[in-house]
Amino acid sequence: MPRKLCERCNERAACVLRYDRSILCRECFCRIFEEEVHNTITKYKLFKRGQKVAIGASGGKDSAVLMQVMKILNERYDYGLKLCLLSIDEGISGYRDHSLEEVKFHSNNYGLELKILSYKDLYNWSMDEIVSVAGRKSNCTFCGVFRRQALDRGAWQLGVDIVATGHNGDDVAETVLMNMLRGDVGRLSRCTAITTADDPSGIPRVKPLKYQYEAEIVKYARHSKVRYFSTECTYAPGAHRGQIREYLRAATKIRPHVVLDIIKAGEGFEVKDGIKMPIKTRCTRCDYISSQPVCKACLLLEGLNSGRPLLGIGKTKAGRVKKYKTVKVQSEESCEKKDNCCEKKKSCSEQENKSESITEDEIETCGSTATLQTMEKLSIAAEASDLF
Repeated sequence: MPRKLCERCNERAACVLRYDRSILCRECFCRIFEEEVHNTITKYKLFKRGQKVAIGASGGKDSAVLMQVMKILNERYDYGLKLCLLSIDEGISGYRDHSLEEVKFHSNNYGLELKILSYKDLYNWSMDEIVSVAGRKSNCTFCGVFRRQALDRGAWQLGVDIVATGHNGDDVAETVLMNMLRGDVGRLSRCTAITTADDPSGIPRVKPLKYQYEAEIVKYARHSKVRYFSTECTYAPGAHRGQIREYLRAATKIRPHVVLDIIKAGEGFEVKDGIKMPIKTRCTRCDYISSQPVCKACLLLEGLNSGRPLLGIGKTKAGRVKKYKTVKVQSEESCEKKDNCCEKKKSCSEQENKSESITEDEIETCGSTATLQTMEKLSIAAEASDLF
């Protein structure tokens, strides 16, 4: 079988580009990958000369590749940027402590300043402690909310002008699909933005890898020998994003460029006139950006500190206010025994076409037809229905 050669330099081929099926060697692939990121940076004018840029570093493949590519492009094209690293320690034993070792390695290898902020220092809670009291069902909600705010606080402490994150094309496409399935118009209208600047510190975030496939980021890391931590988060299995990711991977096998197609579709979304959008304001407690008087992070912390860990997640039995069961009473057209209708001895003529809310203790036998409007438990519904 003849050996395949690179279409650019006729050297031994090592990989195939996903979007146009070009056959390339390692050197040509890495060069093309770096040039594509450079084109994204220059097209959208993500940086300005002299800026201090914090790279969000988690130790995974995306942030590790972003570190190397930014370092190479900054020197090759003389961006004039001052690069540093910003990491968030969520407090996940067996996962984040190991991945931070990779971040420290890259910091020493590239000679970049490193700042590490922990949930424990910022919120007095680690993710392990949060999961122990709140369970694993909503752990990604806590982590996502706290992480966004922690990145902003870390950027402010570093005194940077902009934060570069390692979100790739697959991440953006997954976010578009998630917001569509949730019907979240507010987030859907801005989730594809390559630059976001809605945080109170005034420090925007950019995504230089927005148009890069996750699979090609892995190829670049392998061919350029970039070290990274590849273990999945301990609490990631079962997350909604994971289900969307599996669907997207299956769709990619059928249509290789479906990721870029979804991103393009998301960029074309426009909110119709008349649709009510969230109004951005400031949290009354921490002054962070929020669409409510109290931001999500403060609400979650209030629940954790008050012993109601799911306060900001949704309605639960522990947090639900117990209310009287509502019974809708409709009188019959005619009633011969008015005195026996109820203890309050209201006339049937006054009860016609009228709905009344009473407690379970007040439900008594009468000639009226009663229908249960709301019952939280089937046993209560059965018990009440036996009275009629």
